[in-house]
Amino acid sequence: MAKLSLFARRRRRVRTALKAVSGTRPRLSVHRSGRHIYAQIIDDAQGKTLAAASTLDKDVRGNTGATADAAADVGKRVAAAATAAGVTRVVFDRGGFLFHGRVKALADAAREAGLEF
Repeated sequence: MAKLSLFARRRRRVRTALKAVSGTRPRLSVHRSGRHIYAQIIDDAQGKTLAAASTLDKDVRGNTGATADAAADVGKRVAAAATAAGVTRVVFDRGGFLFHGRVKALADAAREAGLEF
């Protein structure tokens, strides 16, 4: 059995905890790369993405996505898209990423914009 990296262990632990709750609410999944940050709201029961936003969106693309300000902008955008899709309560899936910096900025901005988690 191969030894998992710390990231993979955190990701597995977070996903296992989410499975207990995610049957009733969609999941706000966050992915952070070195240059960009992505967020999408996924309904696992239907297997569909309900709303998505990232720093690669056309009206944001000129700016760098590797800042907390850009992550906060993505959080606001995904919350607005979720509200338009009729979603107000979600489960936050940070994947294997630690909850600080850009991931925290995205989560805080999404909460301020009206998402509950």
